[in-house]
Amino acid sequence: MEILSGLFNGFSIALQPLNLLWCFAGVFLGTVVGIMPGLGPAATIAMLLPLTFGMPPTSGLIMLAGIYYGAKYGGSTTAILLNVPGESASVVTCLDGYQMARNGRAGAALGIAAISSFVAGTVGVLGLMLLAPPLAKIALSFSSPEYFALMILGLAMVVLLAGDSMIKALLAMLFGLWIASMGIDLFTDASRFTFGSAELLDGIDFVVVAIGIFALGEVFANMEMQGGASLLPVPKGMRELLPTMAELKACRFAFFNGSVVGFIIGVLPGAGSTIASFISYGLEKAVSKHPEKFGTGVPEGVAAPEGANNSETGGALVPLLTLGIPGSGTTAILLAAFVLWGLRPGPLMIQDNPELFWGLVASMYVGNVMLLILNLPLIPLFAQILKLREYILYPIIFGISIVGIYTSSSSFFDCWMLSLFGLLGYLMRRLDYPTAPLILGLVLGDSMERALRQSLMMSQGDLSILYHRPIAATLLFISLLLVCLPLFRNFNQWRIRAIEDNG
Repeated sequence: MEILSGLFNGFSIALQPLNLLWCFAGVFLGTVVGIMPGLGPAATIAMLLPLTFGMPPTSGLIMLAGIYYGAKYGGSTTAILLNVPGESASVVTCLDGYQMARNGRAGAALGIAAISSFVAGTVGVLGLMLLAPPLAKIALSFSSPEYFALMILGLAMVVLLAGDSMIKALLAMLFGLWIASMGIDLFTDASRFTFGSAELLDGIDFVVVAIGIFALGEVFANMEMQGGASLLPVPKGMRELLPTMAELKACRFAFFNGSVVGFIIGVLPGAGSTIASFISYGLEKAVSKHPEKFGTGVPEGVAAPEGANNSETGGALVPLLTLGIPGSGTTAILLAAFVLWGLRPGPLMIQDNPELFWGLVASMYVGNVMLLILNLPLIPLFAQILKLREYILYPIIFGISIVGIYTSSSSFFDCWMLSLFGLLGYLMRRLDYPTAPLILGLVLGDSMERALRQSLMMSQGDLSILYHRPIAATLLFISLLLVCLPLFRNFNQWRIRAIEDNG
């Protein structure tokens, strides 16, 4: 009853005309930011933070939060239409979203992404409202060994992301882990794999690799094709611009899977939406009746990662609001905003500032409705991009990629690295190496190494700390089952062939 009264109070605050205006401004800016590769919600919130100093804390936080979850919506648009991940977690959406666009289902993919984002955003808000205190306590039980086990579980997803060759998938993943290890070692201050280049001391930005591998690699591969026709089939009529009932029915479990997985991963400080998207995608492929079709343009491959990407926002706000612990760069900036307003998020947040907490929760639901209304009518407009001919579309993709990278880092070196990884993406396509495992290794490599070394420091070098703790042991056991899955599948196929031969 207390929750309902708090929620009604929150809606009375969120639906005030001025707060509605700031909410719309936030989600609109977030959508634009998500479409622009390399910028990201953290940088945008940091740039706009001074504008909120003269605003009431509730209004300012509503706008900043709108930018946060609005960027998750926008990132899927370029991922589906151009194979350019606008936001890091949108990398997984490229796997099936762009293939749907190549199959003439770009409008359906955009619709599924919008609906999945709305469902997941709603689940994230409900989770934040109902489960914040108990989940925050569970998140506190995660330490370095548990995070290492979680990263190992993420790496085990390479089994589900592999194409026809597991060897090629493992090589791609190891290459991603190697890229992640470049730069200064935080524990010893030694430089690793920098080849004497000062620019590599900070490592290679994830966005540079992702856009190069996916966007430019696809462009280079398509440049071999002759003619001036449009790059992708253009949807015709409303039937092709929106998902069919059959596609929505196929996605019903993916909506739920992505929403729950994303929220749970989001609660864990430092895990992030990219990891949530990979795990959700892998889980959806594992339980699918047709896993071999993933990567060829199935709607579930869009619904699951987009759901995880968006519900992670609600999960990430749980430790911030209930414990005062930021779990990502974006929530760290939001924490700075709280401090500047003289507020202190923590266990007494709901009790001391009920209007701010419930106003934020209600505004997130209102913002998700705004995003759905904003995005669905724009699907026909976005689909017009597919009418562009190659000689127009390719320079646009190059321009968006280079401007996005330069805007985020102001470094010409990153632009050269973008071209280099674009060539690598092209070679991987020509040699039939899967690109997703490389990105997976890059995403998880740094966090996994840090968690492992911190665990060994805790135990003074004793590896048993990794499997003596119940949560870590459970996650490692699940990872082992995933890795052994192909062996069981191959054994079963061998057994069936032996029975048929003997029969």
